[in-house]
Amino acid sequence: MRLEAPFSEEKIRSLRVGDLVEINGLLYTGRDTVHKYLHDGNEPPVDLTDSMIYHCGPVVVREGETWVVKAAGPTTSIREEPYQHEIIRKFHLRGVIGKGGMGAKTLEACRETGCVYFHAVGGAAQVLAARIVGVRGVHLMEFGSPEAIWEFEVRDFPVVVTMDSHGASLHRDLSEASGARLREILTSVDERS
Repeated sequence: MRLEAPFSEEKIRSLRVGDLVEINGLLYTGRDTVHKYLHDGNEPPVDLTDSMIYHCGPVVVREGETWVVKAAGPTTSIREEPYQHEIIRKFHLRGVIGKGGMGAKTLEACRETGCVYFHAVGGAAQVLAARIVGVRGVHLMEFGSPEAIWEFEVRDFPVVVTMDSHGASLHRDLSEASGARLREILTSVDERS
């Protein structure tokens, strides 16, 4: 399905775990430094209301007067778990994009506020960069290019919902299922010993 900006709570709450989505509109990048900066009480240089944060440290180069994105793959999201739930609530985010999933605090914030976690395919940095049709700006460049907030205009940016605003989490379900299977295997090994 296509998800067009603006990203309203109503649109986000219509999404369910497993939905394949193509995002169209504005995304902001944010990694560890940005999350800690916001968590520590600083105000963002952009309005994050009804927006999305992409856990990404892009490779962006200047070609003449234009910024060109060469690679924009997702970074591992769980590193932001200490901060993400508070940032979702405080700044009214509607989406978080990354890889690997997030934890219970983020899932609860998504349920409370109407936000989802989207998984982007790791290892596809150039493919995803091709879906970025423009760079509107960059903020907090003093943190370094990968840690700055980049404003990306995206078209048909492919993601899958893996944590929704109804409390469902593919990451939690897979962890529980694999844990149960591991216990079965260990029990079987113990019985044979």
